[in-house]
Order: sequence, then C-alpha cells, then structure tokens
Amino acid sequence: MAGVGRFADHFSGHAPDYARFRPDYPPRLFSYLAEVSPGRRAAWDCGTGNGQAALGLARHFERVFATDPSEKQLAQARTHRRVAYSVAAAEDSGLPDGSVELVTAAQAAHWFDRDRFWSESRRVAVKGGVVAVWCYDLLRIAPAIDAVIRHLYSDIVGSYWPPERVLTEERYRTIGFPFPELEPPPLRMSKRWTLPDLLGYLHTWSSVQRYMAARGEDPVEAVRLDLARVWGPAEQARRAVWDLALRVGRTA
Repeated sequence: MAGVGRFADHFSGHAPDYARFRPDYPPRLFSYLAEVSPGRRAAWDCGTGNGQAALGLARHFERVFATDPSEKQLAQARTHRRVAYSVAAAEDSGLPDGSVELVTAAQAAHWFDRDRFWSESRRVAVKGGVVAVWCYDLLRIAPAIDAVIRHLYSDIVGSYWPPERVLTEERYRTIGFPFPELEPPPLRMSKRWTLPDLLGYLHTWSSVQRYMAARGEDPVEAVRLDLARVWGPAEQARRAVWDLALRVGRTA
C-alpha cells in the first residue's frame, strides 16, 4: 500500500509514550464485534496507532489489516502473526473491494474525513459487513483527583485541544453515521495506575503536546503537586475508568 501525504498528526512525536500509557480496550468489545460480524475471515482496523485494537481483533479474526498514516506510531506496534501493519490513510486503505467483514476505528474517527471514510468502508466491507467506531473521553479515578484533571483539561490546556476533540466530548453522538445501527452493550476500560502512570498518560494528550510546543513549558507540572496531594503515596495503585462510546452499523 502506498504512503500517505499530509494528515493531522498529533501523536507521532510521542509515539513510545502513547504505546506505553494509553489504556487497553476490554476483551468484551472484540468478542461482541466478532459476534455481530458476518464472518471472521478478515477485519480492517483503521487509524490503528500502535495496534491496540488490532491485537484485540486478532483473537477473533483470521487476518487483521491494521493501517495508520503515521510510520512512527506503527513502529511502536507489537507484532502478531495475524496482523498486517501498513501505512495508509483512512480514506484510501489500498485494500481490495469486499475484502473484510469488519471495519473498526478506535479513538480515531474524529480525525478522519468521515464521508470519504464511510465510502471506503462500504467499498472494503463485504455485503452486510459491520462498521464500528468508538471513542472515550476523560477518565475517572476519585472526585478530588478528577477535579484536578478537569482543571488541567479545561482551564490550562483547554485552548490547545484540536477542534476535533469536541466530537469525543459528545461521545460521537453528533457525527453522521450512515449505517443501520446495532445496539452495543455498555463497555468501559479500566487500568490500575500509580501516580507516575497517570502523569505519563496526561503527557500523551494532544493538547499537552501542543501547549509544550507553543510555550516551551510542561503544563502537567502546574498540577503535579495538586495531584500528589490528593493521590497519597505515589506508588499507590488506583483504578482509572473510561466509558466507551460505540457506534456500530451494518453495510447494505
């Protein structure tokens, strides 16, 4: 598949941290998608990043085509015998017509030219194939910790979020999704994190990276002491939770 031209690249510059600190998707998500797919021969995971969703799909599908426009992100992906990684855009996958039963985009569809992506999904999917896109917004840990994170999110780096971020805040309810929809089960992600883990995750935010590039200082430092105060011992593990927002539909 051919390489891609310019794209909204908010993550290549910190791809190793993205691979290390981003939360994993729950196994139930992938078993559900396999259940509703018309077959399990092949899936396409678009905007795969470091391959988190692709590896989950590989437990259920014979072949997973995992594409991303960022070579640096793909360089962080874990290899798997059922996963084929390649550099490609969401709107031009290079895959043959009718070659997959499932198309997925995990925390990525808000970056796409979605009208073109929907058309590409229809082309690549078999008749009656499934298209699934999902996102997550702010994590929850404990009220006092959540308040500090919200302050960072809204008050400190709020103006540095790319405009597409609002679609995740709206839980993808406002995107045009041109497929007859299925009703997915409620799903969430969770991680047991220490304070250093949380700080590493906060540094993967696109707004934090843009703030640092623009101002030459780390905005996470502005809340580090407040987080330490409400966290307790830094190595104490706490449970972080993200609710998934999932849109699932079937091609004609």
